[in-house]
Amino acid sequence: MYSQSNGGLIDRFCAKHPRFGIPNLMLWVCIGQVIVFVLELLFPAFAAFIPLYAPLVLRGQVWRLVTFIFAPNSSNPFYLLLGCYFYFWIGQTLERTWGTAKFTLFYLCGMILTMLYGMVAGLVSNYGVVFPFANAYYVNLSIFLIIATYYGEMQVLLFFVVPVKMKWMAIIDVVLVLMEAIPYFRMGIWALGLAFLPSIVNYFIFTWPVWSYKLGVAKRQADPKVINFRHAQRQAQQKANAASAGRGYTRKCAVCGVTDADDPNMEFRYCSKCDGEYCYCINHIYNHAHIRKS
Repeated sequence: MYSQSNGGLIDRFCAKHPRFGIPNLMLWVCIGQVIVFVLELLFPAFAAFIPLYAPLVLRGQVWRLVTFIFAPNSSNPFYLLLGCYFYFWIGQTLERTWGTAKFTLFYLCGMILTMLYGMVAGLVSNYGVVFPFANAYYVNLSIFLIIATYYGEMQVLLFFVVPVKMKWMAIIDVVLVLMEAIPYFRMGIWALGLAFLPSIVNYFIFTWPVWSYKLGVAKRQADPKVINFRHAQRQAQQKANAASAGRGYTRKCAVCGVTDADDPNMEFRYCSKCDGEYCYCINHIYNHAHIRKS
């Protein structure tokens, strides 16, 4: 049953702790990267104190377990600002889709998995201070992959000119990441070649409910209570119309709160597994914890 899956557990945690998380988290991450970039320009030696490097962490420089997410992904100020704008945009989009609690939990899990991998790989390897997992590049990239999973048909302007669907950009990014890893595999440096692994694992943890339905792993179970679903939907619609009189919407997602007034093109459906007539947007109809009264 889906309600026992990872997605259900995560959603229940977020529902029980609605104040958990940092609002506008990606804004603060981007601001931190810009600040670190400026400090590195003013004090070049400062750059050596930011990345995640296991031997130095064990020597007492524990701040690296957190500061690595603020390590700039580019030494070019134009590409840095462009990257910050892009990651801020997709971060805000995912936070509005999931809510602050779930997005913060996702980013925190990505940080922890990257940190653990970086510590283990840094201790068993000896390739110098600069590792591919020394910053939050792959953590931020996984945000983009999730947005592409939910909004694959959305078009963005590549280089502000070429319209490209999100799903194709995600495929191109995955291919580029694998191409970057191939030279490491050929040299037998598996620790560096698999630097993207923690973020991929984190991605599937938070999107597995979606993939399980797409791949047919999770099957809908027949509800033992037989109902006239069209009649129930019509009754729910009438109640929604009465309850939302003067509010400007007729349907509202029980998970993220998006309404048909917020997005007229959004599809809404009712879940036959929930005890009651609960409405969900297309992003959460297969990605929510079923509500049980008993």
